[in-house]
Amino acid sequence: MIKIGIIVGSTRPGRKALDVARWVLDIAGMRADAVFELVDIQDFNLPLLDEPVPPSLGQYTQPHTQAWAAAIAGFDGFVFVTPEYNHGTSGALKNAIDFLYKEWNNKAAGFVGYGSAGGSRAIESLRLVMGELMVADVRAQVMLSLRTDFENYTTFNPAEHHEQSVDAMLDQVVAWSRALRTLRPDAPITSADAPHTGQRMGSQ
Repeated sequence: MIKIGIIVGSTRPGRKALDVARWVLDIAGMRADAVFELVDIQDFNLPLLDEPVPPSLGQYTQPHTQAWAAAIAGFDGFVFVTPEYNHGTSGALKNAIDFLYKEWNNKAAGFVGYGSAGGSRAIESLRLVMGELMVADVRAQVMLSLRTDFENYTTFNPAEHHEQSVDAMLDQVVAWSRALRTLRPDAPITSADAPHTGQRMGSQ
């Protein structure tokens, strides 16, 4: 089965990214076309990039880098849940991405952003990064407003219509992740990778 990592893109105290990521995971859990898993960068305790050799060479020396690489290598695609800080993504997420290279290559990515402008500018900054890492970013995206999807700017309470946006984004991420497996000889296509109909289980 295609395996998609939902990456929690913030580590600050009081972050909302974990609530948003869990919401995405709940929606994804209704699907039968892929396996979805939460990946919290906070769990890996990554310092500012401290590898002496460029990540593109794959010569990771630090135990935290090796653990992070092992986690990311097992996925076929990703959903990045990102806040928007000063028109960009979080420093913690950018730092975590920069630790690795080949583990990202020839995979797909979708985005869920949140902020005063729906996280749109954070998503745009990530699209530029994905291109350099040979990650195919899908067009569909989810944008959550601090004004309308968070009560008093704190408690996450998304509007119902966002669920359709999440499903549309996941449709594309799963389809592109499946197609890109053909470029990775270590990830053979199996009979379990059946096409998705675009509907959730139980829907008519």
